[in-house]
Amino acid sequence: MRILLCGDVVGRAGRAVVTQNMPRLRRSLDLDLVIVNGENAAAGFGITDKICREFYDCGVDVITTGNHVWDRRDIIPYIAADPRLLRPVNFPKGTPGQGSGVFPTAAGGRVLVVNAMARLFMDALDDPFAAVEAELAANPLGSVDTVVIDFHGEATSEKMAMGHFADGRASLVIGTHSHVPTADWQILPGGTAYQSDAGMCGDYDSVIGMQKEASIARFVRKMPGERLQVAEGPATLCGLVVETDDRTGLARRVAPLRLGGRLAPHWPAEFALEEPALVS
Repeated sequence: MRILLCGDVVGRAGRAVVTQNMPRLRRSLDLDLVIVNGENAAAGFGITDKICREFYDCGVDVITTGNHVWDRRDIIPYIAADPRLLRPVNFPKGTPGQGSGVFPTAAGGRVLVVNAMARLFMDALDDPFAAVEAELAANPLGSVDTVVIDFHGEATSEKMAMGHFADGRASLVIGTHSHVPTADWQILPGGTAYQSDAGMCGDYDSVIGMQKEASIARFVRKMPGERLQVAEGPATLCGLVVETDDRTGLARRVAPLRLGGRLAPHWPAEFALEEPALVS
């Protein structure tokens, strides 16, 4: 089974690079499931029901989120009725929406996707390790074909700990939130694919997707200033592709994907598939 997870989509430019390229990426990489972290998709803050439909229409199967999930308040009634839009599983009991789901593939596979949020330098939520443990116990590999954990967090140490915590029990543990792709993609000793952060789908001529001037001013002046605005230059699509073993559900191969924009491109040639022309 082949799965692509795209890092945090930031604003219009990030949405465009995902929606315009996803149909051909699905074909070129022969993808069974596509997951996108969409919590910054609406002008950098939150997500809307319209944006969810845009993602689904282009071939995205599941949308994960994080600490910005509630920035657009009208998503609160919507999320309860959309099982494909996840919020962190370790929000308190009674929070609208779901933190995980088992999703079918066209070939008849079943994929558990868990969205969890870290706690170091983040909001004070319930224990993410206990929440993930409960999800892995409820739907272990074998009862499902593949397990993907999007761990949304600031500290690489906490993300690495989650990777090793789930090693051998998940197909992929991938970090989101920092908007910068890390160079540590690997298969851990127990067979779980891992990367500390997938990066963002957005304009990298920016400060984590926001226009530079106002972002710099906040650090220089140490005072609140104008509202941050999303950078709208050419975007880079950043993600990670994992291929799992049909028998064990563990990772066989893993590789980053970077298309367009300012970052050096990386096509997962080890999957021996033709690189598509970028749509911009």
